[in-house]
Amino acid sequence: MQVETLRDVLHWTSDFHQHLTACLKHCADSNKSERAKMLLKYLSEHEEKLAHVIHEFETKGDEHALNTWCYEYLNKNPIVQHHHCDAPFSQLSTTEIMRVIIDQHNQVIELYRYLHDRADIPSAQELLEMLKSFEEHEMMLMVQSANRSEDM
Repeated sequence: MQVETLRDVLHWTSDFHQHLTACLKHCADSNKSERAKMLLKYLSEHEEKLAHVIHEFETKGDEHALNTWCYEYLNKNPIVQHHHCDAPFSQLSTTEIMRVIIDQHNQVIELYRYLHDRADIPSAQELLEMLKSFEEHEMMLMVQSANRSEDM
């Protein structure tokens, strides 16, 4: 997908979360660890919700912000996406799964941070700040839930 505008970034991010959902679901039943199965199911449901929320930003966001050009970042800093679908999550421990999820989300957060720092339009800055804060908050929730499940 060619990413040129902020709308494209949101579409890409929604697809990113949707693809991660499918990957996590696909591997959930194959993992030998019950904790890992539960974690993968939880994460797939959470990623599905994230995809939906990002899609809502894309469809209901400010048109001026959504039409802001922002193609240079992904050309210079491609996000390594879902390399663990080739070496499935089904073969990873809960700690390894969370390490991959955190890394994936940190790359998206860094994308939003970079675009925010370069945005000239206040509505684009505001949207990117909301998206960055949203992703950070959701990643924190996933990590806390994963940590609680490890305590059981």
